[in-house]
Amino acid sequence: MADGFPKVAQDLMVERFSRDSIIAIATIDGGRPCVRNVDGYYENGSFYTITHALSGKMQQIAKEPKVAICGEWFTAHGTGENIGHVCAEKNKEIADKMRKAFAAWYDNGHTNEADPNTCILRVRLTDGVLLAHGTRYDIDFTASE
Repeated sequence: MADGFPKVAQDLMVERFSRDSIIAIATIDGGRPCVRNVDGYYENGSFYTITHALSGKMQQIAKEPKVAICGEWFTAHGTGENIGHVCAEKNKEIADKMRKAFAAWYDNGHTNEADPNTCILRVRLTDGVLLAHGTRYDIDFTASE
C-alpha cells in the first residue's frame, strides 16, 4: 500500500508509540552509521525524545540531519532537529506530554531541566514501513502534512 498514510496505519502508530517507546535512532558520523536506543514519544508524524544538546547524536544530527529509526515492527526515515530547551515556552505542550509519557523515569535524576542543554530532539518522519497483523503499510508521512 503506497497511498500516503492510511487511517488504520495512523491508528496503529498512535497505539504503539504515543507512550514511552524504546526506539533505535541511527545517525551518520563521518560517513559511518551510528545507532542507539532512546525513549521516544510519537505524535502527528514525529518522534520526540529528551536528550542533551552536546551528545554525540545531537552533534551528528547538526552536521547531517537525515536519520533512520526502528522499533516494534516499524522502520522509518526522517529529519532530526533540536527544537530547543525542554522548558522553552514554545515546547510546553509537547514537553508536558513527554513528561507524562516518561513519568516512570523522568524525575529520577536522569533529566536535568535546569541544564540549558537539556533539549527535545524531534524526528520528523518522511517515510516508513509498519507491519501489523500480517499486513505491511508503506507510509508516506509527507502526504499527511
